[in-house]
Amino acid sequence: MSFSASHRIYVKSLYKRYLKQGLDWYIRRDLWRDYAIEIRAKFEANRNITNPRQLAKVLEQFEQKLAYRKHPDPYIPVLMPGGTKVERNAPPPMFSAEEKKQVIDTLKADKVIS
Repeated sequence: MSFSASHRIYVKSLYKRYLKQGLDWYIRRDLWRDYAIEIRAKFEANRNITNPRQLAKVLEQFEQKLAYRKHPDPYIPVLMPGGTKVERNAPPPMFSAEEKKQVIDTLKADKVIS
């Protein structure tokens, strides 16, 4: 029995979510690659299932494992909102000429600068 295109899209999506979630847990790419090979082997082991009920059960188990392994602080790409570089190096505030003069006068009065 052949499954529909939507089943294939769902399985591909599940596989991709597994791989992306692995990147949340593994910082080093070589360790992640070993994890990716394990995941691929698990998916390949269930490739020839033809019984829809058995397939639904296997997919449900994969979804449960995926939910169980969810990272509490997932990786967010660098330039996305909330990512690791967003507002890390905010530009310094720009002062008006009057504010600059006031700061300089204060520093001169405190004899910090001459």
